[in-house]
Amino acid sequence: MHDGHHGNDYMGKSEQYTTLSFGTRVKWFVICFAGGVLCSILWISFCVTLFHSTCFLMGPFKQLKRMFEPTRLIATIMMLLFLVLTLCAVFWWNKKGLAIIFCILQFLAMTW
Repeated sequence: MHDGHHGNDYMGKSEQYTTLSFGTRVKWFVICFAGGVLCSILWISFCVTLFHSTCFLMGPFKQLKRMFEPTRLIATIMMLLFLVLTLCAVFWWNKKGLAIIFCILQFLAMTW
């Protein structure tokens, strides 16, 4: 920055330090991005499967009834809220880090 440039040349300088071609960088971006989306989808599938697994133990109606008992209501609302926020973070907001945080909070709400 002391050579008279005002930061406009940042991309040019960063390109000279990498040995990957632009095409290779784009390919790996797509792979990592798709991997993040896939992990988010798999996590959501895991949560839905986890919910269904408890339905097998006690039946779906008893499970739903217990989820909405006063002692479990806050945890149920939080879990459903974080599930919706995870979907929003992945598919609409494109915030993968936020999606991971929501996934963790979702898991904590399920174990509460």
